[in-house]
Amino acid sequence: MSGRADAETAVRAVLGAYFDGLYQGDREALEGVFHPQAVYATATEGPLLLLHMPEYLPMVARREPPAARREERRDRIVSVEFAGPVTALARVECAMGPRRYSDFLTMVQVEGRWQIVSKVFHFEHFETES
Repeated sequence: MSGRADAETAVRAVLGAYFDGLYQGDREALEGVFHPQAVYATATEGPLLLLHMPEYLPMVARREPPAARREERRDRIVSVEFAGPVTALARVECAMGPRRYSDFLTMVQVEGRWQIVSKVFHFEHFETES
């Protein structure tokens, strides 16, 4: 496999772990995919909301995860682009409860490991089946 193909395989594995962590509400899994200094940002509901991992990860741990509600998994990788051998941008989508999320995940490879360094996202509400 080429270096680029190996990198894409590794990035997609991190994205799979990201989706699993969100679906299960697994803080430890998410700590494994986010860089400790990563940022979480959205302006969907008004002013910019900007959090760092010590603020964001406890929120994940406190909320009821989609798995506990037996929600159907609705996550997918839309695209992965590389800006060099250690920098990537992934566009992904997932849904939790009545929200559909579009995430832009900036990733870097540090010490041989791909990690998310920023999560910038938008969400929309949609009707769920009762």
